[in-house]
Amino acid sequence: MSDVYERFVGLLGGFGVEPAEVQGTDTFSDLDLDSLALVEISLALQGEFGIDVDDDELVADNTVDEAVKVIESKMVAV
Repeated sequence: MSDVYERFVGLLGGFGVEPAEVQGTDTFSDLDLDSLALVEISLALQGEFGIDVDDDELVADNTVDEAVKVIESKMVAV
């Protein structure tokens, strides 16, 4: 697993998600994260990774792996 994946899953721990239970194929809905939590996660990503994530880039149907790809692509662009 990549460093970005590990850091992102660790960040999810602050939102009531048990990091050890997270799978890359889990959607945010599977993890019981609602739209408000996704907005808060977007803000947390700015602090953790120094990137801006738009509201439409993290949605309930995204998987953890898809979110990590978004993060990695934005980190390359920075």
